[in-house]
Amino acid sequence: MKSFACGDVVPGCTASWVSSTDDEILVMVAQHASAVHGIHAVSAELAQSVTDRIVVVS
Repeated sequence: MKSFACGDVVPGCTASWVSSTDDEILVMVAQHASAVHGIHAVSAELAQSVTDRIVVVS
């Protein structure tokens, strides 16, 4: 499994996700970014920041 915490990119945000693939996490993060943070177009840099902070969990 893999995990991502939004607060690793957006200080103060407590949202987090666990999924089996990076792609699934990226989809959920994009939906969250739009709904909560008002980010409607995810830049390549933002996507890379998220990908770089996805961790493998047991």
